[in-house]
Amino acid sequence: MTIENLLELRYLVALAAVAREQSFTRAADSLGYTQSAVSQQIGRLERLVGHELVERPGGTTPVSLTVAGRMLLVHADAIVAQLGSARADLAALTDGSAGVLRIGCYQSVGARILPRVLSRFRSGWPGVTVELTEAEDDGELLAQVERGELDLTFVAYPMMLGPFGHLELMEDPYVVVVRDDSPLGAGADPVHVRDIGDLPLVTYAQMREVHSIENRLGRPELSKQVAFRSNDNGTILGLAAEGVGAAVISWMSVDPFRPGVRVRALAGVGPRIVGIAWHRDRYRLPAADAFVRLAQQEALSEHRLALEALHVPGGDA
Repeated sequence: MTIENLLELRYLVALAAVAREQSFTRAADSLGYTQSAVSQQIGRLERLVGHELVERPGGTTPVSLTVAGRMLLVHADAIVAQLGSARADLAALTDGSAGVLRIGCYQSVGARILPRVLSRFRSGWPGVTVELTEAEDDGELLAQVERGELDLTFVAYPMMLGPFGHLELMEDPYVVVVRDDSPLGAGADPVHVRDIGDLPLVTYAQMREVHSIENRLGRPELSKQVAFRSNDNGTILGLAAEGVGAAVISWMSVDPFRPGVRVRALAGVGPRIVGIAWHRDRYRLPAADAFVRLAQQEALSEHRLALEALHVPGGDA
């Protein structure tokens, strides 16, 4: 009999729990098993694969995975994620054109694009309930797509590696937001990165490292100028309005009706690319396809608005 015949999913789940909890006792509690049951499952798994998977130092020292254990855990996580996706597919097949569409988004998309998309979506798909999951780190949202916990999520490129299909929706230009009496806010021409070289900055906090402003601008040294980071766009704009620092954010993060600030385009910096992603191996509801089409249309309108507001050539396209 081969390993494939013998290996049980619960053994892999137990391995993941031990790695997460660093304790057989806590792993057992999290799974609703006894400690001896978890120990037996790990022991059987080790015999099946022919490698020691868990370091057992004894006493109060936390347990940890061996090199072989960490290697196997990568495959275990993928298998558990695939199982979650399969369950979600079966639920979607049962629901048909009704049921639930689960969408992930981050703050700027939630304020500027999502409301218009949902308004139109509800008219065309009244039997579908939309559940929204919000996070500032789109990596968290993509992980939920991979596990089958979300059907679609808005993302900011570059994409993470994984089983994802995706579509670019729009370019979201980077801007500088300053107090309305700041000399930097005068005029309509774009601001260059060199113009903010000696200013305190305020910007985003929690996000994938590739999205941090210093990386986006190609100036790692700018991290030393960041006075505050926040997960709330309103807080960032409020700090800029009080002159605490110049806010470096994307156009969609700006409240166009926020008093006390001036917004200038940032020259020489590529825009943030906003997209939408799904699990490429999962069955996709017709309602999800309809949502993607509406998101494309509304993102195009938002992009045109940005070009016009920032006096960027092509705004009348």
